[in-house]
Amino acid sequence: MAKVMLEVRDLTTKYITRFGEDVYAVDHVSLKVEEGKSLGIAGESGCGKSTLALSLMGYYFPPLHYTSGEIIIGGRNITSMKPDDIRKSVLGTEIAYIPQAAMNALNPTQKIIHFIEDVVQAHDPTENKKSIYDLARASFEVLGLPAEVLQKYPVELSGGMKQRTVIAVSVILRPTVLIADEPSSALDVTSQKMVIKMLRGLMETGFIKSMIFITHELPLLYNVTDDIMVMYAGQIVEQAPAKQAVFDPLHPYSKGLMGSIIVPESGLRNAKLTAIPGVPPNLKKPPEGCRFAERCKYVRPDCKATTVALYNAGDHRAYRCILSEKTLREAYQHAQS
Repeated sequence: MAKVMLEVRDLTTKYITRFGEDVYAVDHVSLKVEEGKSLGIAGESGCGKSTLALSLMGYYFPPLHYTSGEIIIGGRNITSMKPDDIRKSVLGTEIAYIPQAAMNALNPTQKIIHFIEDVVQAHDPTENKKSIYDLARASFEVLGLPAEVLQKYPVELSGGMKQRTVIAVSVILRPTVLIADEPSSALDVTSQKMVIKMLRGLMETGFIKSMIFITHELPLLYNVTDDIMVMYAGQIVEQAPAKQAVFDPLHPYSKGLMGSIIVPESGLRNAKLTAIPGVPPNLKKPPEGCRFAERCKYVRPDCKATTVALYNAGDHRAYRCILSEKTLREAYQHAQS
């Protein structure tokens, strides 16, 4: 049985607005990431993906607040730990985070090696500069980055090189879990390919034990991750192995996401593009019943009146819908005819 690197149990986190309103951006989310596996999280902007990432890191700074649930990393529930303890003994070593627009995370006044020195010495102040340089050079070479990058300023690097450098810095302490939040966004196709290749290499070389890859492009996850979770309005609406989530989604929202993107994969490249109507609900006052009901073409009266649980469909699949798998498949087939 594979070892679980990260386990999240019924996690709920919220934002509190300046008017005292609660916005539940992560609503009772559970997940597991096993050793050697990568999990993809997909969904529209505003669905809660990045908030979930911050929550998993223990970044509970106003207006974001922890509400309930557990986050188990390295056998420890970090929701019960103090922020300073998380920073010293968890961040960077047990779990690391590549934020959105990561290429802008580097200090423009510091050489890359000085940035790495700050990261390493924050965990072990006794580390000297020579040993840190030797560690950085060896790590960069394994990850396919030239050692001379260490002596450069961020302005001297291209966008793709900066992104790859940030990734290398993030994993310098060999974290158990790496969270990559849209790491290939804002890059050209060639740079995206290099970043994806680098992330896959991190798993293959054992630099990291497991990974969570966040994106709004569901098809991209097919080439990167083993399993996929689809988020909508703070909730998980579908879980499935990557191939099934992309080529055979069950939830109407997942189906809509796939239908709204041009996909080069065989069997999908000629599919007709369709848009998902409407916009996600306001999470200050989420609707009763299914949160996707107002935008769903297969909606029924019960959808808006019934609390919808995540239904286990077997074969490592689950979806949040009151309609049966048979009914959904028949509806999709009828829509295509």
